[in-house]
Amino acid sequence: MPHLTIQATPNVSIPHAESLLKVLNTALWASGHFGKPTDIKARMLPVTTFLVGVEDDEQEHGFIYVHLKLMAGRDSSVRNQLAELLVTTIEDKLGAAQSGRAALQICVEVEEISAVYQKKILDS
Repeated sequence: MPHLTIQATPNVSIPHAESLLKVLNTALWASGHFGKPTDIKARMLPVTTFLVGVEDDEQEHGFIYVHLKLMAGRDSSVRNQLAELLVTTIEDKLGAAQSGRAALQICVEVEEISAVYQKKILDS
């Protein structure tokens, strides 16, 4: 744990998705809230159909939605800190790449995972 899922609209410029995931995982690891780097799992899911607001036919608005799922037990200040860390990291990494392409909204949701969670590591 944690699990990091990122969705981005196609009008948002992400030059290297793998690089973004690495930067985000590194930022989470550097926060000091996780046991080992391999606990952090990230993935990016494509968004093909979207609408921001009700009149965005030209798709002048886009978003990146980040969902961070954590094991229970971290207080709201830690969850807030992690959300702010992710917003800042994304802004630092992708802000210049947008260059007026779309008005970008960065949204981060931090959620505790269900207490019913199983994990098994199969070593090769």
